[in-house]
Amino acid sequence: MNPIRATLIGLACALPALCLAQWQWIDKDGRKVFSDQSPPADVPAKNIIRQPSGGKSRPAEPVEAAAPAATVKPAASAPKVSGKDKELQDKKKLADAADAEKKKAQEEEHAKMRADNCERAKGSKASFDSGVRITRTNAKGEREILDDAQRAAETRRLEKIIASDCKPAQ
Repeated sequence: MNPIRATLIGLACALPALCLAQWQWIDKDGRKVFSDQSPPADVPAKNIIRQPSGGKSRPAEPVEAAAPAATVKPAASAPKVSGKDKELQDKKKLADAADAEKKKAQEEEHAKMRADNCERAKGSKASFDSGVRITRTNAKGEREILDDAQRAAETRRLEKIIASDCKPAQ
């Protein structure tokens, strides 16, 4: 038999033995885990079912992880973190102030429009109540004189406008 062929056959037979070098453990959820790497440090030794017998062993926990977190003190020159960003708070205050200003301006504009509508409706109603003839221009551009039914309908419409726009703002 050829020495190269014998070596290849020997390696082929040794390959399954290398594949057996796997870790097996039970994770925190109770599931079996198979891996070619050692389990995480948080897996207790009692949960490790199988480990390779070769040179690999579970790495020791780092010294920093073994020390309690309370013993680590922040450097005196490190900035204190308050959990809130002052710049972000300032921007929020400015945005809130701008929104309030915008809302106030809209309310003032709405109040001016209501006051204007109130004055116009009162003036028109006074004209209708005076009894003079009221004329309108129709779609053809011709003048029409309103009859009693049209005057009454227009008077009711003006009274609704006065009732809604002439009351004080709430």
